[in-house]
Amino acid sequence: MTEYLVCDESDIAEGGRKVVQCGKHEIGIFRIKGRLHAWYNTCPHRQGPICQGHIYARVVEPVDGNRQVRLLQYDEGDQHVVCPWHGYEFNLETGHCNGTDRMRLFRADITVRDGAIHVSV
Repeated sequence: MTEYLVCDESDIAEGGRKVVQCGKHEIGIFRIKGRLHAWYNTCPHRQGPICQGHIYARVVEPVDGNRQVRLLQYDEGDQHVVCPWHGYEFNLETGHCNGTDRMRLFRADITVRDGAIHVSV
């Protein structure tokens, strides 16, 4: 494994991201609920640039007693990224795909030392 110094910890705001080149790999680093998460920038569906997709809160469709959807709501505590190629969405904390248990993002090793973020690939 090779370690790369990628940026200062303060460069990634809450809810933000930074996509960096680490050797031959692109890595997306996200700050969710104060914690940093690093993912390989490859969607498991068709290898699209997942870390460059739209970030949003998970959509919740509340169903009433008549089994009708009343409106859309968002779960702000469950942040997702959507692949810009085919729309597959993944939880940014766990890497799990919202539509199937067969796919998940691949986590990259990340450490913070002296206020700097290091990624190992």
